[in-house]
Amino acid sequence: MAITMEAIKTLRAMTGAGLADVKKALTEAEGDMDRAKEILRERGQAIAAKRSDRETSNGCVLAKVGDGFAAIIALKCETDFVANNADYIKLTQDILDAAVAAKAADLDAVKALTLSNGLTVEASVTERSGVTGEKMELDGYLTIVGENVEAYNHMNKNGLCTLVQTNKPAAEQAHVVCMQVAAMKPVALDESSVDPKIIEEEKKVAAEKTKQEAIQKAIDNLLKKAGINPAHVDSEDHMESNMAKGWITAEDVAKAKQIYAETPATVKIPEQMLNGIVNGRVNKFYKESCLLNQEFIQDSKMSVKQYLQAADKELTVVDFKRFSLQAD
Repeated sequence: MAITMEAIKTLRAMTGAGLADVKKALTEAEGDMDRAKEILRERGQAIAAKRSDRETSNGCVLAKVGDGFAAIIALKCETDFVANNADYIKLTQDILDAAVAAKAADLDAVKALTLSNGLTVEASVTERSGVTGEKMELDGYLTIVGENVEAYNHMNKNGLCTLVQTNKPAAEQAHVVCMQVAAMKPVALDESSVDPKIIEEEKKVAAEKTKQEAIQKAIDNLLKKAGINPAHVDSEDHMESNMAKGWITAEDVAKAKQIYAETPATVKIPEQMLNGIVNGRVNKFYKESCLLNQEFIQDSKMSVKQYLQAADKELTVVDFKRFSLQAD
């Protein structure tokens, strides 16, 4: 049967699929609109299954604040060409709108929501995959419950979004801190909110790094006393190549290997000194990784906490969220 232009326009409006895909689906369905929609969905499922191992490193990240509920969501895809498509961005926004309106608790709850097209979120994503021919997946659903939340879309490029909640109304300050979160990538609000396991690991790393630095310093000093340039013997490959160049002798290499083997056991760091160095490095971690402790990006002479207190002595951040498509 002949497929009318009106039918093609109707199905395109309902699904967002391309002209050729819509016409092909209607032809296969012999003009049955519901069957044509099902064909497009089945195509999306087939594409999703076929491309299940593909990396979705692009996509659209959006944030929204509603009535006592705020969320960030990411709809990921394979290419920036698809991610920048207006229909793709609209689908992400529709999903986010539905999630905020329903105050969806997690990603599974979001996927089960029904959109205005009559399909669930999960089915709508699959359908869009059939339209674009790319793997797509929802990811990065983050929420904050409560009032006084500001949302920020970094440079309005839909690749990085943040949410910041303050303990009282402070839209201007919260917006600025949203930019801080985007730029400085904090992992916790303050010292008390850092997972103790992370601190223990930081202490172990700091202690080991301190010991290795002390050992290397001792080795370098002994090498120099032996008349050997430390840079010439800092690896087996360097020893071989520099000996071939005539820069060091076989005796130098033998002496260097002896120094490397024997020195670690002779280096002892007083416990009090080691603890002081470790604590200093942990404090540096707090300053770099805890939002309220971080150096304020607009004025390096103050911390984020001091910036907030300059506006209101009682003002502080109580929660924040950050999601980026890029690996940080």
